[in-house]
Amino acid sequence: MTMRTCAVAGMFYPRDPSHLEQLLEKFFSVSPGAANSLGIVSPHAGYIYSGEVAARAFSTISPDFSGTFVVIGPSHRGYINCVSKVPWETPLGVVDNDTAFVESLDIETDEFSHRDEHSLEVQMPFIKYRFPRAQIAPVMMGQQDYPSAIRLAEKIGAAIQQTHRDVRIVASSDFSHYVPEDTAKSNDLYAIEPLKTLNVPEFYRRIGERGVSACGYGPIAAMVTVCGHLGAKKAQLVRYATSGDVTGDRHEVVGYAAISVI
Repeated sequence: MTMRTCAVAGMFYPRDPSHLEQLLEKFFSVSPGAANSLGIVSPHAGYIYSGEVAARAFSTISPDFSGTFVVIGPSHRGYINCVSKVPWETPLGVVDNDTAFVESLDIETDEFSHRDEHSLEVQMPFIKYRFPRAQIAPVMMGQQDYPSAIRLAEKIGAAIQQTHRDVRIVASSDFSHYVPEDTAKSNDLYAIEPLKTLNVPEFYRRIGERGVSACGYGPIAAMVTVCGHLGAKKAQLVRYATSGDVTGDRHEVVGYAAISVI
């Protein structure tokens, strides 16, 4: 495989470049903010539902950033941890892969497992649009328990030291799935609260206590841990929304959060 082609264009986001660019321009036009994040949490649902929240997350990184985005997404199909070493296609053009950084992660390469996974792909048009010179290091996370998150964080930290790259980390995750909106908000904000002090063990405890169905809790934990090692002191909840804000259905919603780690 020489390129990871679009798998969910036309479903999760527009396939037409002009339409996609107009939509992203709209999202970012209402998403001003400080631009000093080391890492972010960004949702990965269809853009109609979560695109504005994702833009709020990416808006906390300077548009001048031209380093490497380590994009960590959960595997929705149960694949093991693996990386991709090829460029990724978007309707707006190709996002180059930082192959040297990916190789330094010492994680198995498996392009097949990445082929249909949307959790990483949905982030790529945001990166291509706002950070056209940036490269990517795509990481799919299959094992999301606490020890696995810490091991992944250690690998990312070691790769940063080895390559001396300027890195920002994107944790791709939605939060509660298909529960009443009041339940989603209560559980999601309860789980997010300890992240504000970078308390990853308490984040895991609360996820388990409430049974929060956040699909990318492992990527979130790994991202926060790496950022802490890089000097981050806190996280901020930039925006929280649910699918009910778009559909009007408050009985079964999915929660979305934009979180900035600084």
